[in-house]
This record gives sequence, structure tokens and C-alpha cells, in this order.
Amino acid sequence: MTILQFIPNTLRHQTHHHLSPTKKSLCTATTMSFSSSKSPPPTIQNQENSSLNQENVDTKNLITQIIKYHNQTKHFFTKYSRAPHGLDWANQPDPFRRYISSPLLPLLHPTRPESPLYSSLFHSLPPSKPISISNLSQFLYDSLSLSAWKTTGFSSWSLRVNPSSGNLHPTEAYIICPPVASLSSSCFVAHYAPKLHSLELRSEIPSGFFTNFFPEGCFLVGLSSIFWREAWKYGERGFRYCNHDVGHAIGAVSMAAAGLGWDVKVLDGLGFEDIEKLMGVQLEEEMAIPDRPVKGEFPEVEFEHPDCVLVVYPSGIGEFDVDYKGLSLVISGFSELEWKGRANRLSKEHVVWDIIYRTSEAVKKPFTGDDKFVNDPFVSAGVVSGSVYKDISLHELVRKRRSAVDMDGKTTMAKETFYQILLHCMPSGSETGDKERKQLALPFRALPWESEVHAALFVHRVVGLPSGLYFLVRNAEHFDDLKSATRSEFKWEKPEGCPDGLPLYELARIDCRELSKRLSCHQDIASDGCFSLGMIAHFEPTLQNKGVWMYPRLFWETGILGQVLYLEAHAVGISATGIGCFFDDPVHEVLGLRGSDYQSLYHFTIGGPVIDKRIMSLPAYPGPEDDQ
Repeated sequence: MTILQFIPNTLRHQTHHHLSPTKKSLCTATTMSFSSSKSPPPTIQNQENSSLNQENVDTKNLITQIIKYHNQTKHFFTKYSRAPHGLDWANQPDPFRRYISSPLLPLLHPTRPESPLYSSLFHSLPPSKPISISNLSQFLYDSLSLSAWKTTGFSSWSLRVNPSSGNLHPTEAYIICPPVASLSSSCFVAHYAPKLHSLELRSEIPSGFFTNFFPEGCFLVGLSSIFWREAWKYGERGFRYCNHDVGHAIGAVSMAAAGLGWDVKVLDGLGFEDIEKLMGVQLEEEMAIPDRPVKGEFPEVEFEHPDCVLVVYPSGIGEFDVDYKGLSLVISGFSELEWKGRANRLSKEHVVWDIIYRTSEAVKKPFTGDDKFVNDPFVSAGVVSGSVYKDISLHELVRKRRSAVDMDGKTTMAKETFYQILLHCMPSGSETGDKERKQLALPFRALPWESEVHAALFVHRVVGLPSGLYFLVRNAEHFDDLKSATRSEFKWEKPEGCPDGLPLYELARIDCRELSKRLSCHQDIASDGCFSLGMIAHFEPTLQNKGVWMYPRLFWETGILGQVLYLEAHAVGISATGIGCFFDDPVHEVLGLRGSDYQSLYHFTIGGPVIDKRIMSLPAYPGPEDDQ
């Protein structure tokens, strides 16, 4: 194989564009309306055709804009995506959003709660538990809370159950819930404050909100992103990472819910305006978008971008429908509610990376109330050998999950373990008999669209499996297209001993340690594990066929896949790390991909961690703690 030949021997460092320190350029900036834009009605006779043509033009322009952002934020061997010259520690964003003067609703701190074995949840969910302060507390404790504090020298920082690129945590969470004894006597919207493991009451909502639209035992979880937290470190590429983190959060919420016998689904018929009103994060004033990156005091960039709302409901409840039109109509009145508290300031000064905010405007999802809510039956994942997992409960596993900083370069993995991990990465499970396509298995079933993400694997240290390049096809409908789009010399053969239900294919037998390292921004961690991978999304066709708002959703899907890889690695006794820094087009070149039909969105590595003994681990919260 000659796929290494295109990589240059000498690499140049990036030259960043200078940031303007003044605020003057904002005077001529465009503005963010934070509302869905609508074209004026056509004035020609055939209004229907005119509207359709205008819609096609608008869609094409938006796709062009998204692809421009995506290409502009790629890393290349000769330069990296635009980012700060160095870390501005004086303006590091506060990792904890608080709503000042909002009433605090303390939650319980579970100590050794009943929790099913992690591996059992992929086969069936336990009986559903009722919504109570105890169960709601455990749900948040096992999904979005702090998991530990780390300290070394004079520095200390917190870790959370839900992963985050750079431990920056741009994702905020809201609970929209019916009355809960010992918590609230009314239906309410509350912000989750992980540092205190408490809810901050934002508003009381109409008493019939849940009884009119959802079955008994349901509540909602809203997720939003603060772009500034990621952009502070990663610049323009931060929008990508925010959406990775949304996906990780959806995965974390889905797994924690499963442990309580609850199912989860994104309410994707709602539009951007619906979810911003539902969570109470709509802006009072428009934000000006500059025409280039600008540095200064811009507190408005600390706003929360509403991403999605999840409905959490008892598993096995059967089919139920959601009246999106009626729900949207009720939510439209939430702007008139009394919203308590004001958001704290995160930084004194900021950098406004203009392209992030233009892109976030372009991908706002409109209301699609004609979409039908589908509660698909739970489908089990495939099994090679359940013995590969430690007898570890979900609660213990999610709270001990960590991102490895380094890997030892010697830990190996049995191929049975490798195959089992990949079976849990499949969206459709094992019971339907159909080819992989629909997302029916845990935790991918939270997403209402068919899978659009695959994985190119660099296998380094899997005993019984030749080192080389492999491909995991997670949507069978893409197989022929992928085979024709990639290098003609690739084998596309099932490896020996691969389970029938696992669509894994060997492409080439090579020692790809150095290759995977170079592709992942020269990071040893990509080559020192048992295997690493790049998540390859069905890209431009998805934007064209499903809508431009699928751009962030593709990253959500990669984040959920990454969440599974994190948990799987820890469940078999090793570790993992998400890799956001990789050279985009060189990855495509290795695979032979051209154009924008497929794009690499996220990398990951799994292997034996190297523990830094200089760093001390402390409990997440004061008092007895079982998850250091």
C-alpha cells in the first residue's frame, strides 16, 4: 500500500489571522435575529412554483454557507483552523452557569443506589420508576453532574459525568417537569446547576402542559450550548466541538434514563423558536455579528444557543403521539411567563468568531409539525460474549469514566472484545433481522433519523486481528456508495471470526500506527491505543435531503457514538479519548474520498491509559462519596 506517500515529511506551523482589539467594527455588523427568517411572498402569478423555486435557492445558499464553514474550519498539514494565539487565562469562561436570584431546589445525593449492570441495559431495560425527587436526582447525578475534582499544585478543576472537549463544558441543561413532591408543587422549568447538584427554578408553567400533550410519567430535558466556552480555546472550530458535546450529553442522558427504566427521544418536530421559549433562553436584544473576528468586551456572546429538547418517558409505554402543532402553540405563550433569575457573567472580555454565529443562524431548525413522533420498540444489541465486561453497574461506570491523556502503547485487546464493542456501536441492534439503518438500539434510539455516521478504524493491537485499516458500515444503504467512493484497491472483506450481524470490513493490512498519529494532529494517543477511528458522516447528501439543520445533528450522532465508546472502554477495563483535532482532508485522502459526500467529523482512540500520579482526585461533592 502507498497511502502514506501523500503525507509530507516536513510540516509547517499555522499562521493565525490577527484579531482586531477594537469594538468599532461592530457598528457595521449584521445582526442575529434569533428567529426563523421567511422570504416575502412571491408576486408573480404562479405563487406555488415561485415559492418552491425560492425555497430551493434558499436551501442551496444555506448548504453553500455550511460547507464554507466546514471547509474553513478544517485543519491542514500546513495550517490549522483559526484559533487564539494562546490561552487568555484572564478571560477563561466560568464553567458554571448560574441564574442569580433564582430559587434553588436542592437535589439528593445518591450513595450506592440500586443500579443495573451496565451491559444488561443493551438487552432490556428494568421496570420504569416513577418521577420522584429521588429518581430525578439520580438521573441527573448519573448523567450531567460533577464526577470528581482534580488538583495539582495550586490548580484544581472539576470533571463531569458527561464528557467535554477540553473539559470546557459548553452544554447547559434544563428540566421541564410536572409537579414533584418535595421539589415543586407546580409544573416548572429549571436550570440544572451541576456544581451544587441542584435545580434553579426559572419559571412555573401551565398545569395542563404535561397532561394535555404527554402520557403520565414524562418529563423533558432541554440542552443548549454556550459557544463562547469552546471558542475561547478552539476559535472557529469551537462550533463543531459544541455539537460533539451535545451528542455526548444526549448519550449520557439516554444511558442514565435507561438505568431507571426510562426511554428518551429527541422532540425534533419542534423548531428553534419553540425550544428557546421552552427553556427561557431567548435573547432580549439582537446580537450584532461582526464581519471578522473581533476582540473586546462583548457579554452578548455568552448567550445560550438552544439545541434540542428530549422527552423522557417510561419504557414499554407503547405507541403515543405528540401534537407538535398544539404543543408549539402553548409554548409560544411561554415568553409571557415570569422568568426568575439572570445569567451570571462568564468572562470580562471575549473574542467574537463571526463565522460561528453566522453558521448557527444558518442551521436553525424550522418547526416541522407534520413530522410524526415515533416511539419504536426497544431493540437489543448484538452479543459476541458478555464475559468481556466487568460486573460493573451503570452508576459506578458513568461516574468513573475519564478521558485518557496518554496511552501506554502496549495494552492489547482480544478480537472478541473488539467485536463486542463494535456491536454496541451499531444503531439498529440485532433482533429485527433487517440491515443496519434505523436507530433502534440504546442509546442511538434517542435520535429520530436514520444513521448517517460510519467509522474508519485503525487497528493497532487487537489480538487475532491483523493490523490495518477497517471500515464499520452503520447504514447498509450507503455500502455500495462507500465502496465506489473509496480507493479501488481496498479489499472490503469481512475479517475472520467477525459476527454475521457486524458489518465490519477489512480494507488494507498495514501498520497504521504512524498514519493514525499523523492524521490526528501528530498525537501519540491515536497510535498508542488498541485501535483508533475516524467517524465518517454522509455529509452533503444529508443536508440536501433532510435539511441544513442536520449539520449540527451529524455531530450529535458522532457524540453519541463517542459516548458509547467511552463507556465500552471503561466497561472492559481500559480507557478512551475523543479526538477533535485531526487533519480533515488528509483523512479523506487516505480513504480515497473526494468532494463533500462524506466527511470525517470526529476521531476516537481506545487503549490502556497512563495515569498521571502528580494529579490528585477528590470527591465531586462534600460528604460520603463512592466514585472517586
